[in-house]
Formats: sequence, structure tokens, C-alpha cells
Amino acid sequence: MEEMEKTTLRKRLMERRAALSADEVARASEGAVSLIRTLYEWKNATEALLYWPVRGEIDLRPLAAELWRRGCRVLFPRCRPDRPGEMDLACAACEDEMTPGAFSILEPDATKCPAEDSCRPQIALIPGVGFDRQGNRLGFGGGYYDRLLARDAMRDTLIVGVGHEFQLVDRVPTQPWDKPVHVVCTDENLWRP
Repeated sequence: MEEMEKTTLRKRLMERRAALSADEVARASEGAVSLIRTLYEWKNATEALLYWPVRGEIDLRPLAAELWRRGCRVLFPRCRPDRPGEMDLACAACEDEMTPGAFSILEPDATKCPAEDSCRPQIALIPGVGFDRQGNRLGFGGGYYDRLLARDAMRDTLIVGVGHEFQLVDRVPTQPWDKPVHVVCTDENLWRP
């Protein structure tokens, strides 16, 4: 039953996000980026995990550029080609080190950016299809981020789920393996469950 609910909710929210205009995405991204900048962990980060936006997601590229200017280590996930559902983290020093990877999402170029085993980001900004005020996250259905967030290296990381305001719903159906977030950031609000 939970999986059917997830599938229905995922479809509805992804359709709504796909219908956004480029201007709507840009305005929402500006709002979310401004709110993220207020977080203590953001201001003091020396290592952070971000995602590269696709298909109407909140665009965090200004934050990546800011971190690079600050001399911080900027980590991005990279799908493991030989292990579906799993991702490595790799540090990219600039946008030129990003290349299309799985699902046509930009990720650190494996020839320039080795996988990082010893990283411990202070903050992780992760996408989702939906979130609720209890910190539950609805992903794309592959469990990639659930596996990533379950790693020991993420134990002390502030996990921030990032999405549009309409992606904050009353209830996200969950399974025991689903990993919640500590903060939900939309273009209008920061929620700390």
C-alpha cells in the first residue's frame, strides 16, 4: 500500500514540477538559495555535498560557485556504473570538472575527480520529489540517496532536503529504510522537524 501511495504522489509532484516555466524555477531557486545561506552549517562549512539540478529542481549552482570561491570542498554524488542504486561522492573544484553521467545528470568526471572515501561534509543539500514536515523524503524510487545517507560518513552531517514549496506535503509514505532529512528548505520556508 505504501509503495502505491508513493508512486501516485511521486507522479503528481513530478508532473507539477515539469510544468514549471524557467522563470518560475529561477524565482523559486533564488528564494531557496537565500534561505540556505541563513543556516549556521552553511556559513561555516568547509566541506559540503550538493546536487546538480535537472528537470525543474531547485538550482543550487550559485551555492556551488560560492563554495568554490570560499575554498571549500564541494562534493557531488556520482552513480556507480557497475552497482545500480549506489553512488560515490567526489569532489569537483569547478564546473569544468562536471560531465554528464547516469540519467544525463552532471556529476564529477571520474577521470579528474576520484571517489572520496574519507569525506565528512558538514552539510548536505539533497533533492527530492516530495517532503513532509516530519522530515520524510520521497525520492525518485531507486534508493540512491537512502543508501548514501545511511553511510557512517553522513552521521554528523546536517541533511537538508531542497524543493519547491508545493513539494512540501502533509504526509510522505515511508518504509523502514527511508532516510529522513533534518531540515526541509523550499523557496518560501525552512522547516526543522
